[in-house]
Amino acid sequence: MVEVRTVNNRHFKLSAKISEAYAMIEPVLEQLVREKVRRGTVQLNLRIERPRRSEDYRLNLVALNSYRDQLEGFNSFDGRALDLSALLALPGVVEDSKAEDQAPVEDWPEIGAVVSLALEKLETSRAQEGKAMALELAALGRAIRGHVSAIAERAPQAVQYLQGRLCERIQALVRDSGVTVEAKDLARETAVLADRCDVAEELVRLRAHMTQFHEIIEEPQSAGRKLEFVTQEIGREINTIGSKANDVQISRLVVEVKALLEKIRELVQNVE
Repeated sequence: MVEVRTVNNRHFKLSAKISEAYAMIEPVLEQLVREKVRRGTVQLNLRIERPRRSEDYRLNLVALNSYRDQLEGFNSFDGRALDLSALLALPGVVEDSKAEDQAPVEDWPEIGAVVSLALEKLETSRAQEGKAMALELAALGRAIRGHVSAIAERAPQAVQYLQGRLCERIQALVRDSGVTVEAKDLARETAVLADRCDVAEELVRLRAHMTQFHEIIEEPQSAGRKLEFVTQEIGREINTIGSKANDVQISRLVVEVKALLEKIRELVQNVE
């Protein structure tokens, strides 16, 4: 009997439970599993029951004679014939011995065929799950792109708003202190502020990462590691945008993107 399950994991790990007599085949079994599964924790239960043979059951005559002699020695025993079935049921009389000539390696072709069949069924099931996962990842990616477009639309307005606030504060300080400010100085300060709050470069890189994200999803081969790296880069850019923009609306959009990224990270852990 073979049972195979997989659990999320960034790396490959095999957790195998094998019949004691066949524990030595675990390295060969792991190699077979690695050919089908590259990431994740694989839980494999392998129970092997060999056909019983007549020599597997033996009578322990020493124990049987000992029980008989002790029973006949009881004073209350009146010489009646001993019940053989009762003697056979006593501990140690019948020995269930395993054949000493069992060779697990010789049984590997049959065992390997059964395990391979179980892994093929697992692979088919994972492929179906992968298609559904790809659709969900693509939907999450489109949602992020929508938020990124909203950030790009809001960013120039946010810069203008901050520049306006800076001018108002400087003018208020000038009125209160009687100090004059040159127009060129004011223009320089607002330009510095605009540069600090400008997220145009981050938006360009972010959109490039999103394009790559969708391209990876469409690849015929599994690319879990690539998706992990791209997701990290998307997160890095969105964090930078959130810290530079200094705008309430953009901050809210950044939070929405981070929530979507967290869902993507959870899904990507299941991608090989």
